[in-house]
Amino acid sequence: MRTQPRSLNLGILAHVDAGKTTLTERLLHLAGVIDEPGSVDSGTTQTDTLALERRRGITIKSAVVGLILGETAVNLVDTPGHPDFIAEVERVLGVLDGAVLVLSAVEGVQPQTRILMRALRRLGVPTLLFVNKIDRVGADLDAVLRSIRTRLTADVLPMGTAAGLGSRAATFTSYRPDDEAFRERETVALAEHDDSLLAAYVDGRTRTPEQLLAEASAQTRAGVLHPVFAGSAATGAGVPELMLGISALLPTSVTSVSGEPSGRVFKVERGVAGEKIAYVRMFTGSVGARQRLLLPGGRVGKVAGVELFEAGRWVRTSQAGAGQIARLQGLAAVRVGDDLGVARTVLDHHFAPPTLEASVSAARPEQGPALRAALASLADQDPLIDARSDDDGQVVVSLYGRVQQEVLAATLAEQHGVEAVFSDASVVHVERPRRVGRALERYNTSSNPHHATLGLRIAPGLPGSGLRFDLEVVGTQMPLFLYRSPEGFASVMQRHVAHTLAHGLFGWEVTDCRVTVTEIGYTLADGPPSKRGPMPTAHDFRRLVPLVVRQALTRAGVRVCEPILLVTLEIPTDSANGVQRVVTRWGAELLDQRSAGDLTRIGVRMPAARLHELQRQLPDLTGGEGVLESGFDSYAPVSGRPPVRRGYAVKG
Repeated sequence: MRTQPRSLNLGILAHVDAGKTTLTERLLHLAGVIDEPGSVDSGTTQTDTLALERRRGITIKSAVVGLILGETAVNLVDTPGHPDFIAEVERVLGVLDGAVLVLSAVEGVQPQTRILMRALRRLGVPTLLFVNKIDRVGADLDAVLRSIRTRLTADVLPMGTAAGLGSRAATFTSYRPDDEAFRERETVALAEHDDSLLAAYVDGRTRTPEQLLAEASAQTRAGVLHPVFAGSAATGAGVPELMLGISALLPTSVTSVSGEPSGRVFKVERGVAGEKIAYVRMFTGSVGARQRLLLPGGRVGKVAGVELFEAGRWVRTSQAGAGQIARLQGLAAVRVGDDLGVARTVLDHHFAPPTLEASVSAARPEQGPALRAALASLADQDPLIDARSDDDGQVVVSLYGRVQQEVLAATLAEQHGVEAVFSDASVVHVERPRRVGRALERYNTSSNPHHATLGLRIAPGLPGSGLRFDLEVVGTQMPLFLYRSPEGFASVMQRHVAHTLAHGLFGWEVTDCRVTVTEIGYTLADGPPSKRGPMPTAHDFRRLVPLVVRQALTRAGVRVCEPILLVTLEIPTDSANGVQRVVTRWGAELLDQRSAGDLTRIGVRMPAARLHELQRQLPDLTGGEGVLESGFDSYAPVSGRPPVRRGYAVKG
């Protein structure tokens, strides 16, 4: 196998339309991977391969291409810029060695730019900034730098100067290492995070350009300094300088095949024959063809083939080592987010889960099975879709927003030939028991047609505890001739209970409760523990559990609860009062408010039902400058009439 001595997994991130895909094309062109840069407008880019991406001119799925910079093999990961696909972005962040955050020289720091920068800094991803589009009318590099310092981070170091802004002749020139004015600015920036350098600076002792470059590289790799480059991906201005910065300032790793294999799947797609192809970042060890890998849940998969990106295409190789991104074939059970091989300590994703759900059906009824199969396949690529079927057969998916729904519909049509119809999205609620409820159904009674006795108790649990399951019966009372062991019986019963509680009295999932089996009875043909009669089957218990659970839940009663979110708003200070009035009118609780420069950050707790209306109104309320980030906080009982889940008929 031809190996590269060092590797760098580099993310390209930006607010939508800032030019990150165009920058990716220019990098590939200058590195000799492609003869000419592709165009987003004409749909000829290397990374936006989905038909919908090319039609809409946006990135929807992360894409990987490769190039060589000096002695380093660089895997470029082009990520979505639209906020509906923030989950796709954050999945990628955990496999990156470094990133380039792209800004527009005209629009400057945009809403999604701030969200992405916070995510990059939170996860400690070393990041360079590239101010793109200096050739566009209205480009103002100085204004963008001021905005970066006030709205993103003050820990920046401009690496050059631009000339001819607003014209196709615009250029970017890097500062010379021996430029005294640059060395002064570089020293001041570095001294913010280096006490020894600060002391030397105060004492008048200077460092050599080489020493300053080494310190700048160290601080960049530590994620505390962010060098700023500028240029035009469309014309190529400034991109060679950025490439030198990538090589000199971002961390690389030595490709190694020693040690136990471990990696993370950050993308799954389907091949021409429908087979799964997993994109994996290897952290330790190596993976090769015919190798068995440990998957989550104790499953084992066998790798059928390994590919690396070389010379502009994916090529088959014998193995991939630590630090590399590879495509693996043969792992039929793999899903996005799976950790492969030995367990690793990884950072959790910080994006809020979807709070909307919508039912989806095939426009042509005969395509119903094809729709279910297609959604199951797409759920492997994005588990947050969480496609599932209700008891009545209605398919439901989880969503972040309308653009994601449009993309899902287009994907079903273009890749799977299924025209889908979506209902209006609704907020996902849960149900919690009000009090203790008990139920008992004995065999050989008019209300119980099954050959078994079952008693259950449902009690409220602590908030956030989920579903707890217990047994108050001993092994000799269990039908072990059906389940072989007490553990087997408990596992099956817990699964039946969980399936039943997926739909409570109003159709929502029942959570934060404790379910206890209090009594078990059955008949045996040859005597005790009970009188003679038909022996039970697994089917009897499977059918009896919903009957008893339903009775116990009805006696316990439920509270329907809505999700409450912690929302952080970052808005222009002159818009703060208006935004605060709106959210408090919607029942939001103000937690925090502080201003810095021309921006104000407001923290609130608010019902998830209002989040999407706030997202819709925020651009108008803030002149397009407001951004928000949300995370789940808790569930709270709804006031008034409990909402009923769409498509669910309240029983009783």
